[in-house]
Amino acid sequence: MLRAALRTRAGLLAGLVLLAVLVLAIVGPSLAPYDPYERTGEILSGPNPTNLLGTDYLGRDILSRLLAGAPLSVFSAVLVLVVGLIVGVIPALISVYSNRPFEWLSLRVADTLITIPFMIFAVAVTQLIGNGVIQAMIVVGVMVSPAFYRVTRSATIAIGSTQYVEAAYLAGASTAYVLRTHVWHKVLPVIGIAGANIIGVGFIVISALTFLGIGVQPPHPTWGGMLATDLNYLAQNPTAPLFPSLLITVTIIALNGLADALRDVTGESGGRPKRARAPKAPRTVRTTSEVAAGV
Repeated sequence: MLRAALRTRAGLLAGLVLLAVLVLAIVGPSLAPYDPYERTGEILSGPNPTNLLGTDYLGRDILSRLLAGAPLSVFSAVLVLVVGLIVGVIPALISVYSNRPFEWLSLRVADTLITIPFMIFAVAVTQLIGNGVIQAMIVVGVMVSPAFYRVTRSATIAIGSTQYVEAAYLAGASTAYVLRTHVWHKVLPVIGIAGANIIGVGFIVISALTFLGIGVQPPHPTWGGMLATDLNYLAQNPTAPLFPSLLITVTIIALNGLADALRDVTGESGGRPKRARAPKAPRTVRTTSEVAAGV
């Protein structure tokens, strides 16, 4: 599925951007030209030969802090995706093939999480259990899990009513075998599309939380935290907020583009099927006698 999506123009472009972001998250801190916590130039200076992207309100190099903050910014969104998958996908699969009480309870929990105001709940829980990056990511992952739950449950119910699944049960197959052999491979494309969208949502929420000072505390650099502090000094250095916001925006657009490419190649809702072309009429070769006769 992923290989087919990367063969499309939009999928290839999105994949290259995400690959660059991933490489930046892995090797970014080693590429930083300066110590991201030390002053390296004049306060709130614009781009210059010494500091290519300028300095912040403490004179720290913005490029070094962007590179140093890439791992925490990117892998926090990946942690949100993992938590959302565990909390959303597994109960969705179990609810279709389990007893009524578990199905009812899982549906009520998913409905409750959907109705809770997202940011208010995240702020309240992180203040209750501790203002750390792991706690914040777990809270965000739980909050995005209903999206995985709903799409996985809908796809599982649709697949469970197919004839080959019913035939497997008639042949004596167990529920675990049916889930592993028939259901999982059909549900996986839907989960992949939802995951590409949800990780973009998680990236936005993480940036918003760090913007509010939740999850990651200064002086540790993150893209959302840098954007929050740079906006306070917009009049003195108007170019400073541009760089972290550009990285966040490009990453989210690439994630949404990959999700669209996956949707198109898998034929899920939202994809536009290719228009069939009318077959061409076969060419006939006329002999010399037929041409002379006017046939």
